[in-house]
Amino acid sequence: MSQPTPDLRLLTAPTPTGTPGLPTRLRADQLDGESEALLGVLNLARRGTITHDTLRAQRKGWEISARALGRADAVAEVRNVWIPGPHGDIEARVYRPAAAAADASPAFIWFHGGAFMIGGLTTADAVCRHIARVSGVVVVSVRYRLAPEHDLYAGRADCLAAVEWLAREGHTLGIDGARLAVGGDSAGGNLAAAVSQRCTEQGGPALRLQVLVYPATNLSVEFPSKQENAAGYLLTSDGIDSIHDILRERDADHLADPWVSPALNPQLAGLPPALVLTAGFDPIRDDGLGYTQLLREAAVPVELLHYPGQFHGFVNFDGVLRSARDALERIGTALRAALRPAVGQPAPAVNRTLEITITPALTLPRAGRRLLTGSLMLGERLESWRARATRRLWARSPRGGDWASAPLLNPVTTCRAQVARRLAPIQASETFCGA
Repeated sequence: MSQPTPDLRLLTAPTPTGTPGLPTRLRADQLDGESEALLGVLNLARRGTITHDTLRAQRKGWEISARALGRADAVAEVRNVWIPGPHGDIEARVYRPAAAAADASPAFIWFHGGAFMIGGLTTADAVCRHIARVSGVVVVSVRYRLAPEHDLYAGRADCLAAVEWLAREGHTLGIDGARLAVGGDSAGGNLAAAVSQRCTEQGGPALRLQVLVYPATNLSVEFPSKQENAAGYLLTSDGIDSIHDILRERDADHLADPWVSPALNPQLAGLPPALVLTAGFDPIRDDGLGYTQLLREAAVPVELLHYPGQFHGFVNFDGVLRSARDALERIGTALRAALRPAVGQPAPAVNRTLEITITPALTLPRAGRRLLTGSLMLGERLESWRARATRRLWARSPRGGDWASAPLLNPVTTCRAQVARRLAPIQASETFCGA
């Protein structure tokens, strides 16, 4: 099978000079302090790259990391369901932020990341809980078929089938099938972009929003950000190469297919509005920025959230990173606006760029800053684990152990919040606002 010719606009990295809407600063001078401290610990473990021999260990390691470093907010209900798929039932997990209402609720359908080869319902749990709590809408996490056991078409067929079923039969779960949005991180961002395109092309469910978190939208070319952020930032250049080696074993002739690389689709007009999130220290940063440009050129509104001091994968670690919480809060707010607009008002179409940074207000020696930051992060995580265990113990109580999260019983968490507000506030600057 011959490959389509890639769009030459995507063979070079986007540059901020003269390009409206791109971040004014692609990459911060250094990682945000919390991420530097976290990666300093994570990099002590020799994770290696994904190979056939290490795949099982990589899957388990990512699951452990996501569970240990995700916050796992409490929601009213979590239940697993099975959705009919093209080759058997698809497992999904439904997160309901509040008790079921008389009216059907809108829903956000999430596709987890993991290089198309790792991840699942467990690794997406903390992200889905946080978004459900903030947005107030039902979140549905989909377990799609993974490579290398299956080709790349299998996973996206599962994701599309789940969206179509929820649009058609979501009422059986208390979901309004006319108010749906999709999203995902990394490989999941690829799937969300591809599903959004297929729904538009085939007259499928009219999605209200697509949320693409550091998405991999073009699997057929490399971008300069791969070499700029080659090592030390969780996803590495060597890791990307090993992932591509495995994917090419079955899909070498398919990587330039727009169903697999949605950035290569020449017809992007009419897609639902997008929220795209990118990170400065991400090897595939330029991929997400390039897709943002293509969407805007096709008159698709894009709210671009750029974190110049963050790394690929950071949103999974909302248990320790304030920037992850900030990102998930912004995603939840955007979903609330898109899926629950004011009565009688259309959902707003946001077309802007926000650059979000942590700016230290006090200069400390690097070693001292890492020690202070790391100690507060660890203390907060320990308190969070204790509070979670207490809530589970008292789950049958009407108050559910809410007292376990009281500020007086969590002094490190309270201290960190105060220190962070004073010494390292999160700041957002709007650097582009389109029509």
